[in-house]
Amino acid sequence: MTTDLKMLLNTDDFRREARRRLPRFVFDYVDGAADDNSCLRRNHSDLDALTLTPRVLRDTSRIDTSIEVFGSRWALPFGVAPTGLNGLVRAGGDAMLARAAARNGVPFVLSTAANMRLEDIRATATDALQWMQLYVMHREMAARIVQRARQAGYQALVLTVDVPVSGNRELDARNSFRVPFRPTARLGWDLATHPRWSVSTLLNGPPDFANLADLGQSADSASMQAALLSRAMDRTLVWETLGWLRDHWKGPLLLKGVLHADDARAAVSYGVDGVIVSNHGGRQLDAAPSAISALPDVVAAVQGRIPVFMDSGIRRATHIAKAIALGAKAVFLGRPLLYGLAARGEAGVEAVITMFRDDLERNMALLGASQTEQLSLMQHGNRLGRSNLNC
Repeated sequence: MTTDLKMLLNTDDFRREARRRLPRFVFDYVDGAADDNSCLRRNHSDLDALTLTPRVLRDTSRIDTSIEVFGSRWALPFGVAPTGLNGLVRAGGDAMLARAAARNGVPFVLSTAANMRLEDIRATATDALQWMQLYVMHREMAARIVQRARQAGYQALVLTVDVPVSGNRELDARNSFRVPFRPTARLGWDLATHPRWSVSTLLNGPPDFANLADLGQSADSASMQAALLSRAMDRTLVWETLGWLRDHWKGPLLLKGVLHADDARAAVSYGVDGVIVSNHGGRQLDAAPSAISALPDVVAAVQGRIPVFMDSGIRRATHIAKAIALGAKAVFLGRPLLYGLAARGEAGVEAVITMFRDDLERNMALLGASQTEQLSLMQHGNRLGRSNLNC
């Protein structure tokens, strides 16, 4: 029985629909986190613990949710986070996410672990806000991807820095998750009980890491794809390495995965253009703090010299408002959009973006904020123990 799209009212509704439609091993890959999922739960509970105090008798007859970032105007203070293996959720998933983002005037960040060529994604909307995320398994491979992204017209480069090794994702281990698939009795039953997904995957072919298939020699390509799936990164990557990366990329450069104030200060000193406070959605270090609890110290450390963004744990528009109130320029959405992708494809992604937009406009009116900037605090220092944020 298919649930009417109009009755999917929140992220949890889309999550339940995604769980129903996806094979277990795919849903667990999207939904799961590291170890005991403690960091994942902190992301949610710490956001929920914060409150916002509304201001009254303010003119909210017109709500402006737009912001300016690196000279570009975003229609909404959120973007599409880089997520890998979207083709496993839905064939052509990368393009669906990119097109929905373009229609709504928000940035789409393409993952190195995408299942479509970066040039093809860029061609979906050449005037859209599209950024490129980078994993560095091998310097030469990374340089090629950066060069291709520059030539294709991507506007910013996002270097993910919190994955020296892959987190311990026990659900994936229990499901023997790997690409390409290896047949087991459990996998066979999983596929048989989800015929719509199975037929679509059979017709479209299993996803691969399309941007690593251009390495020329198949052995090199296979080796890099295996390294990417296992997150076997170049662990010699250090702050000084950013100079090497700057030789290949002259546009805005952001670091994704910053949680410590000292790292934020170092990012500024090494000429980074922005940081994304993130714990990888709880998928890496289970003992890491929630992103929202780390945000104020990072904002204070950069002292307004570069923009600070956040991801990890955003499930409602009030979470976006809370992040902005604590100094984030904007946030990035991951799982909610993948739930929408699984539930209804491109229409599902569009519905999730619309849900967040409508909820944000409603909550801004309730808070007495007619512009996104009015959600920002004039001073920092609020902590989870002092959870009343005054707009």
